[in-house]
Amino acid sequence: MRLLPGVKALSRWMGDVMGRHWGEDWGEDYPHRDVTEAIILAAIRVQKALGPGLLEDAYKVCLAHALRLDGHKALREVHLDITYEGLCVPDSYIMDIVVDDKVVVEAKAIEKFSDVNFAQLNSYLHFSSFEVSLLLNFHNWPLKDGGIKRIINTRV
Repeated sequence: MRLLPGVKALSRWMGDVMGRHWGEDWGEDYPHRDVTEAIILAAIRVQKALGPGLLEDAYKVCLAHALRLDGHKALREVHLDITYEGLCVPDSYIMDIVVDDKVVVEAKAIEKFSDVNFAQLNSYLHFSSFEVSLLLNFHNWPLKDGGIKRIINTRV
């Protein structure tokens, strides 16, 4: 596999930054590694350009734009329906960004991650066909110091 420029340096600290939480994983062998690493690099670029302290929506819009400039398909505010015993509940969730129809990105600008944030992403993965998601906290400066979490759907 050929790594994108800057990914090798990114991979060196990635294992230290990515702690484990509920279905979260950070090994060498995980789905859509190339896409998640491209998202992380774009998020770091966005945070460096904008700085900390903005509302979430500014980071989301700029991250989606940066990913599109990098050649990725980045859809914002993707609606997710859930089903329960034959009942479809439309628009139960709105996912921040879906990249290349492979990775769900939830962007935050909060003091620190909570169990609710992880539960939200686990629900996205449970009710969709996605295998991996990223939880980004743009409040963390720099982003790589605790503001990046990768969650893997182990039920796929």
